[in-house]
Amino acid sequence: MKKIFLISFLAACTLLSCQPEKKDKSQELAKGGVYYGGVFRINEVQDFRSLYPLSITEVIGHRITNQVYEGLVKYNQKDLSIIPSLAESWEINEDATKFTFKLRKGVRFHDNECFEGGKGREVTANDFKYCFTQLCTSDPQNQGFWVFTGRVVGADEYRQSTIDDKPLAEGVSGIKVIDDYTLEINLNYGFSGFLQILSTPFTWAFPKEAHEKYGIDMRANCVGTGPFKVKTVKEGEAVVLIRNENYWKIDEHGNRIPYLDAIKFTFLKEKKSELLEFKKGNLDMVFQLPIEMIDDVMGELEDATESASFELQVTPALAIHYYGFLHKSDLFNEVLVRKAFNYAIDRESIVTYTLQGEGRPAIYGIVPPAFKGYDYEAIQGYTFQPEKASLLLAEAGYPNGENFPKLTLQLNSGGSRNVQIAEVIQKQLKENLNIDVTLNVMPWGQHLENYETGKALFWRTGWIADYPDPENFLNLLYGPHIPENLSDKSYINSVRYQSPIFDSLFSLALREVDDVKRAELYKEADQIAMDDAAIMPIYYYENYRLLQLNVRNFDINPMEYRDLSQVYFVPATALSDKAKTKKESSDSKRKRPSKK
Repeated sequence: MKKIFLISFLAACTLLSCQPEKKDKSQELAKGGVYYGGVFRINEVQDFRSLYPLSITEVIGHRITNQVYEGLVKYNQKDLSIIPSLAESWEINEDATKFTFKLRKGVRFHDNECFEGGKGREVTANDFKYCFTQLCTSDPQNQGFWVFTGRVVGADEYRQSTIDDKPLAEGVSGIKVIDDYTLEINLNYGFSGFLQILSTPFTWAFPKEAHEKYGIDMRANCVGTGPFKVKTVKEGEAVVLIRNENYWKIDEHGNRIPYLDAIKFTFLKEKKSELLEFKKGNLDMVFQLPIEMIDDVMGELEDATESASFELQVTPALAIHYYGFLHKSDLFNEVLVRKAFNYAIDRESIVTYTLQGEGRPAIYGIVPPAFKGYDYEAIQGYTFQPEKASLLLAEAGYPNGENFPKLTLQLNSGGSRNVQIAEVIQKQLKENLNIDVTLNVMPWGQHLENYETGKALFWRTGWIADYPDPENFLNLLYGPHIPENLSDKSYINSVRYQSPIFDSLFSLALREVDDVKRAELYKEADQIAMDDAAIMPIYYYENYRLLQLNVRNFDINPMEYRDLSQVYFVPATALSDKAKTKKESSDSKRKRPSKK
């Protein structure tokens, strides 16, 4: 259940001092009590890697571009249900093998110099045909081909034709333009979750003109249809998005959205600095708390009084923090070594003491415990059993860690959180297995490049759901995603785990339209992966967000899916009564969140 609390950091911090004065000057009351104006300020502790839809494989790029690009469908930010986007409606045949979409008329791409006269043109079904053809093209910049591979009729054949440098003239045969506003997609097998696939960044619409003009530079030159468009990109410093004045959507009161003037992303690398900026009123939200300040923050939450000045949102997350083993290596090809590592880690103490309760120990499978209808507790994962770990390592030929090769754990800092966790695990592996591990902290982009191309042996990573289905996590271990050569990028199955039994169960689940049977197959596959110690799960995330009290319409969800199209600010002059109402509705819940 989602929990919302009000929090006060400093008694001396008044509502007015926490909010920039300029917001009141530019804000305008609209129908329904919403307000136009203001710049929403967000910080990310890591840089984005790419803003090109087919290359977005990390959350920073997604959080930025989800405001800029759109696809046929999207998520409702509140409950993650599928809602119309550029498709106003759709039909699905009985066996879920044919999806027919009716596109909105009059939707236009952002104005951009890639178009004649700099004016964006209307989006048609041909644009989706073009984008989906690019999705099935063999290209180093295309990291999303897997969402259509094996699923869409003709996707594999077209991809192979581009590898052979003889692209099929008709493109992907299963993607058909019926007319300018009707698109048909045919699947090789019934897949009830296909609409969720179509909510991923890989299926967003971008114009052919932009792709031809910018090419690889689309990583920072964005041309979409979304509520915001890119104004400036200064990598490592700031990304500024401004309101798309020609956006197609109207709210239920008849107001044109978005309400905000702009969104500004900054890139302070330390969580502590980020929180301090929030407390000064220079940021409108903070996602995840600095580990070293959690106790102080939660203590202040318990002590919050009438002067409560901030909002805390908490929800279980569809995300997992884990360590990867390179299975295509002499060391981690041995299941006994992988199991020894898993049993040597005290996940309970990591969550309790290092994370200060912000998360849950990953003692089940790779699928987080946040899916309805998925019996995660039936999965037997790994608990802390150091004696068993030592026996397994000895059985693998390394008694008391003797002759175990030098090992480096590669990771990104994650605003220092990842390093703090890694230092604990480094110590536990030494104490329980007598293994020396060196930490190698590197920039996020380089970190991804290294482990995707098989250059890392042991690394920290994590996965936040692209869409709310267990399949999205189990897909990380699906054998067909592994490239032939170790140096080729393995975008999805980066650990290069391969199990015929797992692959068979997972493949059957993909084709099962009965939700109960499908969940059972996923559970069986999850258990196979855990029996093989395919990865080293550390903890399941819980999402913590701090918001300034004047922020409205910014619901939290287990995917941390962010849609700022209808977010708005309440001016300080009108905030008092609204804040009081919000506070009173939360008084009964004002207690420290349970960490069971």
